[in-house]
Amino acid sequence: MTSSSIRTGLLVIGSGIMGAAVARLARERQPDLEITMVDGGSAIGGTPGLHVHDVPDPAVWEKFNERAASGIQGLYMGAEIITDRMHGDLSLQPGMFHAEALGEISVDMPAVALAWNAGGMGVHWTAATPWPAGREVFDDGDTDQWDDDLEQARRLLGVTPVGIGPTSAGDVVLNVLNDRYGSVSPPERRAQPMPMAVVPGADGRLARTGPSLIFPPIGGAADENFVLLTGSLATRLIVGDQDVRGAVIRDAASGVESEILASVVIVCADAVRTPQLLFASGIRPHALGRYLNEHAFVTGRVLMDLDRFGLGLDTLPRNAEAEYCTDSLWLPQNGPTQPFHGQIMNTVYVNDVDDALAYNVGLSLYVPVESRAANRLEFSDSEVDIFGMPRITFDFAYSDADLALIERAVAEIGELAADFGAFDPETELMVLPSGSSLHLTGTVRSGLVDDGSSVCDRDGRVWGYDNLFVAGTGAIPTPVVCNATLTGTITAVRAARAALLRLPSPVR
Repeated sequence: MTSSSIRTGLLVIGSGIMGAAVARLARERQPDLEITMVDGGSAIGGTPGLHVHDVPDPAVWEKFNERAASGIQGLYMGAEIITDRMHGDLSLQPGMFHAEALGEISVDMPAVALAWNAGGMGVHWTAATPWPAGREVFDDGDTDQWDDDLEQARRLLGVTPVGIGPTSAGDVVLNVLNDRYGSVSPPERRAQPMPMAVVPGADGRLARTGPSLIFPPIGGAADENFVLLTGSLATRLIVGDQDVRGAVIRDAASGVESEILASVVIVCADAVRTPQLLFASGIRPHALGRYLNEHAFVTGRVLMDLDRFGLGLDTLPRNAEAEYCTDSLWLPQNGPTQPFHGQIMNTVYVNDVDDALAYNVGLSLYVPVESRAANRLEFSDSEVDIFGMPRITFDFAYSDADLALIERAVAEIGELAADFGAFDPETELMVLPSGSSLHLTGTVRSGLVDDGSSVCDRDGRVWGYDNLFVAGTGAIPTPVVCNATLTGTITAVRAARAALLRLPSPVR
């Protein structure tokens, strides 16, 4: 059954980083704008949008650190496998879940997972914020606007150029990387500390930027014109001829549906559920769900030969409090001569009395993957997932060019690891299954013209609708190799700016 409607100026669907960025920009530019935000999940640890690294419960952040130390985002989810739920059952504990556990079909992308909690993936992410370059950039020739939008995204995320480390051992790693790759790297894209969205606290701990730091009212800060509705799943948009009038929302606890009417709607529900919602609403442009992309992920580890670099066990650093590594480092991609994005997360192994045993260099290379329409999300007209939404099948495969580049990355890690110490590729190197990074892009990709190869314009406005926008990594049209969050936030900056122009002028 459907209850009565409520009205708002701006409806934001999704309370993750993208939704928080949109709300923050809207509030900065229109202080009195009525903003309603909805999310199907509930809060982890009691505060919506607070990164789990910073939840007061030690068990929560210890579990995050344990999983994040692997550097593999696909390991962040819990172990619950859901096999016996009725369709439409929303009574899940908040957290990360394999797509298969939620009723989707992801054989082709077996490691893919989705967040079901207030704050979305924004309360789980590593906070790594490398910036895109070369083929990753979609500036359409307007480099000044791109630079401005990138700076806005950095501001919203609170990016600092130096996050964790470098320690003295981390400096050694950077020197090795730059000896190998420096000749093909411009100065600003040489190996360097990984930029991160973190806020140093008075106690020295690095708080991660989650949605509640981007837009504090998500976490409960006073804002009389903002409402966050958790446990409220948007099941379809209310579609007019050339606009949308709002959305139908289902309460997770009662199953009761209601309508939220809005002047403008921005869908920031992630790269999977944003196109799912559009499909469920009958908005089905040809490109919807197509061009699904995720860089390939090759990972390895090697123990540094300390004697080779003049280091001793007694000089090795320790992890800072509440951190999962001593050094988080970045090897930027630099085009065809160095096409791989490197994420290097290092740690010191210790015994029970904290004596150092070894320094582990964690090497991961992200490999660019071609954007192809054949890689896609397929939505069913007849079958539904556990939430009662159109069931999704992930169709994804690597092209011959992708496979050749992955093979090159495997060889590259082997050579690079040997620069640090003895390395056994049989036991210390792996090409991870697709979906492992959770850096999905392209499923509601933007474009310059409505030619069937895009879902929205460069500002995120869905083709054919005056007041419907999408934002997030799904709107990225390029084959992104780096961690995708900062690049995705650029789409939120653009969507917020354009959406505000569609709102009635505020009364002065």
